Amino acid sequence: MDLSDYSVRTDLALEAHDLASSTGQIIPGVHRSVENQDGIRISTIDITSNEGAQAIGKLPGHYITIEVPELRQKDSDLQDRVAMVIAKEFEAFLAKLNISPMAKVLVIGLGNWNVTPDALGPIVVENIMVTRHYFELMPGQVSPGYRPVSAVAPGVLGTTGIETGEIVQGIVEKSKPDLVIAIDALASLSLERVNTTIQIADTGIHPGSGIGNKRKGLTLETLGVPVIAIGVPTVVFASTIVNNAFDMMHNHFQKQTDNTGKILGLLDNMQESERLELVKEVLNPLGHDLLVTPKEIDQFIEDIANIIASGLNAALHEAIDADNVSAYTH
Repeated sequence: MDLSDYSVRTDLALEAHDLASSTGQIIPGVHRSVENQDGIRISTIDITSNEGAQAIGKLPGHYITIEVPELRQKDSDLQDRVAMVIAKEFEAFLAKLNISPMAKVLVIGLGNWNVTPDALGPIVVENIMVTRHYFELMPGQVSPGYRPVSAVAPGVLGTTGIETGEIVQGIVEKSKPDLVIAIDALASLSLERVNTTIQIADTGIHPGSGIGNKRKGLTLETLGVPVIAIGVPTVVFASTIVNNAFDMMHNHFQKQTDNTGKILGLLDNMQESERLELVKEVLNPLGHDLLVTPKEIDQFIEDIANIIASGLNAALHEAIDADNVSAYTH
């Protein structure tokens, strides 16, 4: 029986790692470390072997996940600190890839600007400090500490009729950047991570993969230059919410009684993957496995996009102080 349609869908390497290691077994070729910085949790996952990549379902590479549960509270000081963390983590990625301070960078804002949960990439692009045209038209007047940066939001297949990968490939061939940064909305397994979590990875990105669409990837292999992907989960599948509700009920009843089996029956003994298969089996024929996003998504997207753009501006241009990014966040 093909259960691919019932597999857990998440774009976050952190969640994929948690699922794969839920049995308590050590996954070979996967190394994880966690750091906490006053309300900001930074998880690092390095996948160094094909065996580890297969176990987790993610490509070999370096993944940084920044979790900030209080990010929805519109705390401007916290937003500034998150932007600073993004800047410093991204600078480490640049150093790891040997990207020089004057290397040309192309920022790609993936997604549909007409659909709010999918508009993260285009909004980030609007706030990126683009400088490539100055280096082309008036190179002698560019102050030290800036690099050539260009940015574009290529749209989606449904509005352009052209695969996003083909558009980006054409731009890369003409503009010849040394690095591509791809920004996209992701899918998560948890509503708590929606608009509060940021993932940075050096493995590239496959547009639409989180919601089951198969698109041409933006990777080193397809573009010929390194690709760093930045993503934020903005949606959760309805089936995932229902499945998580079973866990919440189990935990609730467990506080009241030692015999949760009498209340939840067979569901209490099912593995999480089995329960998810059951939920999807019920919802899919009805067309009810919807993508869910918070009702405050408009403001969340604006805030998180500004934070990412501010962190990128500080990381890409040495003239912008990474320890004082508030001027670029608001």
